[in-house]
Amino acid sequence: MNSGRTAPPLLGVLETALYVENLERAAHFYERIMGLEVLHADDRLRAYTVNDRSVLLLFIRGGTVEPVQTGGGLIPPHDGSGRLHMAFAITHAALPKWAAHLEASGIQIEGTSNWKRGGRSLYFRDPDGHLLEVAATPGLWPGF
Repeated sequence: MNSGRTAPPLLGVLETALYVENLERAAHFYERIMGLEVLHADDRLRAYTVNDRSVLLLFIRGGTVEPVQTGGGLIPPHDGSGRLHMAFAITHAALPKWAAHLEASGIQIEGTSNWKRGGRSLYFRDPDGHLLEVAATPGLWPGF
């Protein structure tokens, strides 16, 4: 719904959050299988850099239902449930390497897609059942 006002421009998606049952199990997967580097770790969350362009946050499910006071202010409560989806962008050359890496790591590829713009995707799940995608770009969305 457009109110007739023009919003100031956005630069991109800075953070994406997934909610997990077991933070250590999830951290193991995202560090060892996905190769992500830890930016922050505590009992409530893990923050990972994704190619120094965005951040993936893993929160304990139910662990952020109360406001959190930080040194810089207040973070309102949030939480999520169910099998969520997110995609990581990769190059076309990396797609077969990812397929081999997932297979060697014992991760089942549940689906593949060849997109009409030329992109290609592999789908698999993390330990909490979230549907992950590695998407060879460009070729998925206009401009991506």
